Amino acid sequence: MTEIKFCPYCGTRLALKKVEGKERLSCPREDCPYVFWDNPLPVVAALIEYDGKVLLARNKAWPEKIFALITGFLEKGETPEAAIEREIREELGLDAVDLSMIGLYAFFEQNQLIIAYHAVCTGSITLGDELAETKLLPAEKLRPWPFGTGLAVRDWLEKRKNAPAGQ
Repeated sequence: MTEIKFCPYCGTRLALKKVEGKERLSCPREDCPYVFWDNPLPVVAALIEYDGKVLLARNKAWPEKIFALITGFLEKGETPEAAIEREIREELGLDAVDLSMIGLYAFFEQNQLIIAYHAVCTGSITLGDELAETKLLPAEKLRPWPFGTGLAVRDWLEKRKNAPAGQ
C-alpha cells in the first residue's frame, strides 16, 4: 500500500508520533485524533480441487513459471466464505460446492492476513481478466512454498496425509 501522507479528516501533513508505545503516522494537530494504524488487509485464498486435481493459476503480471492459489481481497459487507466463492467465480467461472477453512496466515511482506480455504469446485474453467493460465496437478505433485499462501498448501497437504482412509 502506498504510504498515506495527509490526514483524511483535516488535510494536514502527517508526522511520526508515539502512539501506544509505537511510532505511527498521525495528525500533528491537537484537535485532530487521526492515527494511521496501517492494519493488515484481509485476503481470501482458495486451494481448489477440480476434477480430482489441485488447480493453480498464473496471474498475467507474473513470470511464466509462477503459479499460485486463487486470492482476492475481502470486500466491505462480505463474509470470507462469500468472498472466496466470488473470487473463484470471477477468476475461473467455477462454483465452489464444498468449502472448508484451512487456516489463517500472517503475510507480513504484504501486510495481509490470509484466510485460506479448501474449495472443491465444479463447472467449466473460464479465465477472468487477471489470469493468463491455469494448471492442474495431482496433490502428490504439489509442493508448498515458504511464505504467503504456500503455508496453507503445506497445512492442507499435512492434513490430507494424516486423514483416515476414505476422507
